[in-house]
Amino acid sequence: MKSLNKALSIAAILGLSIVSTMASAAQKVGVIDVQLVLQSLPQVAVIEQKINAEFQDQIQEVTAMREEGNFLVEKLQREAATMSEEQKLQLQQQITTLGQQMQQKGQPLQQNMQNRTAEERNKLLGLIKQAIDGIAAAEDYDMVLNAQSVPFAKEEFDISQQVLDRVSKAN
Repeated sequence: MKSLNKALSIAAILGLSIVSTMASAAQKVGVIDVQLVLQSLPQVAVIEQKINAEFQDQIQEVTAMREEGNFLVEKLQREAATMSEEQKLQLQQQITTLGQQMQQKGQPLQQNMQNRTAEERNKLLGLIKQAIDGIAAAEDYDMVLNAQSVPFAKEEFDISQQVLDRVSKAN
């Protein structure tokens, strides 16, 4: 009986030492704030300029329509007292027609700009992913988590600046 107790005790101690050894083998974990990195990239401003240049003619056309509409609304407010009912009605109809035209051109323009922005953003997210993979491999990280999904992490685990530096250098 004593030898059985000794054997069980030794087995328990040995099992605990193996478990504690495995638990003490720490994993290297990094944290990244993807949104912060994305917003801080110099490429974002370049992309914004590129998209605005791409749609510049359409933007100017919609802006001109908006300015003309504002002018007509102000004119109606300013001169309504001296205008005949027919003139008021005609001006209101012009404003309505211009508003409809602006909406017909503005909505597709906005949608196209959003689509292009999403395309370019996805390219940047791909670069960010490559940078994360590269840093994780080079520095032997076991896991890199998005800072948005981690309630707390020490600053020493944050690799956001490294990723930002790496992606900023890439074009």
